[in-house]
Amino acid sequence: MKPLIILLVTFISSLIAIKFIRKEYDFALAARIAMALMLVFTAVGHFVFTKGMSMMIPPFIPFKENMVYLTGIFEIVLAIGLLIPKFKVITGWLLIAFLLLMLPANIYASLHNVNYQKGTLDGNGVSYLWFRIPLQILFIIWTYVSAIRV
Repeated sequence: MKPLIILLVTFISSLIAIKFIRKEYDFALAARIAMALMLVFTAVGHFVFTKGMSMMIPPFIPFKENMVYLTGIFEIVLAIGLLIPKFKVITGWLLIAFLLLMLPANIYASLHNVNYQKGTLDGNGVSYLWFRIPLQILFIIWTYVSAIRV
């Protein structure tokens, strides 16, 4: 829920700031700024909640902690790429692929009741997917519309 709030609040704030500075609205830029800030926010979680996020990764994947750190760094790189006009399209496609690749981890975590913030197995369970999957779809559409289709 927090990433969605950050995305929406940053979008509205960015839209207002862009209108004030440029004297016109730029919805795509505001959307990319919002997605970039949301990605930085979620990336921080990779470094703060490493143990719990490691628990989200299925057992057959090795080097779980390293994967958590690597994906956190990748989210920061994607955030930067969204803000560089020359790289926004390729970054958009990479972000969409990344979001699709992360969905199985979210499904695994919900099926195993992983609470990534506490690093325990008392999470929300399958009910979490009723929010997470539509949210993931929103992030994918948001990225496509603001970085690729523009």
